Amino acid sequence: MCGIVGFTDARGIYCSAEKKHVLNGMLTRIRHRGPDEAGLYIADECGMGNVRLSIVDLNSGRQPLSNSDGSLWIAYNGEVYNHVELKQRLLRLGHRFNTCCDTEVVLHMYEEYGEACLNELNGQFAFSIWDEKRKRLFIARDRVGIRPLFYAKNQNDLIYASEIKSLFEYPGITGKPNIKGLKQVFTFWSALSPETVFDGIEELPPGHFMVAERGKVDVKPYWQHGFEREKFTGCVDEAGEVLTALLKDSVNLRLRADVQVAAYLSGGLDSSIISALVKEMQPGVLNTFSIGFQNKDFDETAYQNEVAQYLNTKHKGILCTNADIANLLPEAVYHAETPLLRTAPIPMMKLSSLVRSNAIKVVLTGEGADEMLGGYNIFKETLIRQFWAREPNSKLRPLLLKKLYPYIPQLSNASTPVLSMFFSYQLQQTDSPVYSHYLRWRNGLQISNFLSKDIKSELAAYHPVDEYAAKIEARVAGYSPLEKAQYIETNLFMSSYLLSSQGDRMAMANSVEGRYPFLDHRVMEFCSTLPDDFKLKGLNEKVLLKKIMKGRVPQSVLVRPKQAYRAPVASALHKSVLIDTYLNNKAIGDAGLFDSDSIKKLVEKLKAAKLVSESDNMALTGVLSGQIWYDKLIAKPKAISKDELLNGQIRNKQVGVK
Repeated sequence: MCGIVGFTDARGIYCSAEKKHVLNGMLTRIRHRGPDEAGLYIADECGMGNVRLSIVDLNSGRQPLSNSDGSLWIAYNGEVYNHVELKQRLLRLGHRFNTCCDTEVVLHMYEEYGEACLNELNGQFAFSIWDEKRKRLFIARDRVGIRPLFYAKNQNDLIYASEIKSLFEYPGITGKPNIKGLKQVFTFWSALSPETVFDGIEELPPGHFMVAERGKVDVKPYWQHGFEREKFTGCVDEAGEVLTALLKDSVNLRLRADVQVAAYLSGGLDSSIISALVKEMQPGVLNTFSIGFQNKDFDETAYQNEVAQYLNTKHKGILCTNADIANLLPEAVYHAETPLLRTAPIPMMKLSSLVRSNAIKVVLTGEGADEMLGGYNIFKETLIRQFWAREPNSKLRPLLLKKLYPYIPQLSNASTPVLSMFFSYQLQQTDSPVYSHYLRWRNGLQISNFLSKDIKSELAAYHPVDEYAAKIEARVAGYSPLEKAQYIETNLFMSSYLLSSQGDRMAMANSVEGRYPFLDHRVMEFCSTLPDDFKLKGLNEKVLLKKIMKGRVPQSVLVRPKQAYRAPVASALHKSVLIDTYLNNKAIGDAGLFDSDSIKKLVEKLKAAKLVSESDNMALTGVLSGQIWYDKLIAKPKAISKDELLNGQIRNKQVGVK
């Protein structure tokens, strides 16, 4: 795992020394992504760089890396797990290799197949390839967006990097808020790709590639997740056999590394499954890691320990306190590069620090199972609301919703009128392509009430939910209600939030690579063919997954109710010094994002309230992290010292200069 940066220089305005200086500045911003070594390639019309976290071919996999005649150069972030098989194919075609790393395999695949090589790669990646003969830059990102890639345009030139903060080291690019992107975050929890919260900076969407040539930039998709494939017609046992084989192969591929591979244990089903499959294929010592909470409402330590004992793993846990949530929020926002509506990324960052302190660079995790196999409560909620909508005056049907949230007292103990007040929003709009997410997005939209008057006025005519519904309406036509909900979770929330703010950014903050067996594209494509009742039957989620894992994980894990991963908010933040630092009138006025009177009322409400609503928690997290985001990434981003730039963290072990 690594970080990459680069730019085209079609006008030839920078000499080699200037290119090197700019690239070193860009790389220094992301040295946490690749602390092991760094390298540059500089040509007349191009500069590219890489910071490396060495995982495969530790000794000879330095980057940027070229083909045999030096006409193609690659800067690469990620892993292609089937590189061994692809290399054998390329050898038969006459290709010759100087390293054992997957980076060189990707370069030769591009040399052989061009952009079509992407269809052959099984992995998580973002890479750039410079074609010196054609003066052409090719950039690609993995199918589901596990690894990030951002870009900006400056006249005829393209500037790109693994993280946005690197782009600010390029002359002429400065951080300015994109208020449309901010409203999207305060609605959907993330900006809608390719939008970001920075003006003039875009994200290369998942499953897309980009070509920059002769001052033109063209972005195209090569893979999209959906439910158009022909449905599986076998019985549930046959589906179980296929899924088991796919998962085993996916796990086996993701164990490929020249360093030790560990796993996360959350105490839930998905991470337990991954650890169990690892132990089946590699019966030796497996290191597992977990996060617990001082606040017992969020803590799953007992379940984590039970699974660790059952699987006989070498287990270590770390406790996240309320003080940790407050103390680490600024760092989490800096790495996420976006305001947050949940504090859940913070414990993940602390967990990755535990992994790194144990000299481990790679962990397998269970992300993706809920999206693929119907695990989230939002899926059950959608089906219950659809059922209720057929008799909207029913006093009994809303009571089914109490079963979904036993960990939220306001809902688990609620009466029918209370449930109706909360869950009946847009109840009868069942034909809407975004019906499943109306409630979640309503909570987010309420944060927009705290925006400044000027921003509210500018965004008065902008309705992000309507825009997104129109965008996906044709795509999801014919999908079942469950499939529509799955599509939104996978294509919006998973990549832009779960795998980014809560995934890549929090792991790479401590130079740790996460690997996701459930997000192997073969697993995803098979799951998209499954009938709904193989995934969600009644209120029983992940039916097929539980069936194939019986006897492989503790029975208690298979039968316990789904508990969403959450972290404290108001109890951790409302008395924090962060409130005084970032939510005072001067700080709010300087940023110009929020209305100080509205925020003052919110803070007073939270300090007085015994029970805090989910929307209030999201509002506090959103405005506080929004202020931190402005301060850390726009008003006064971290300065790079002269020693750091020239002598310290960036030491170019390989520099190619044309």
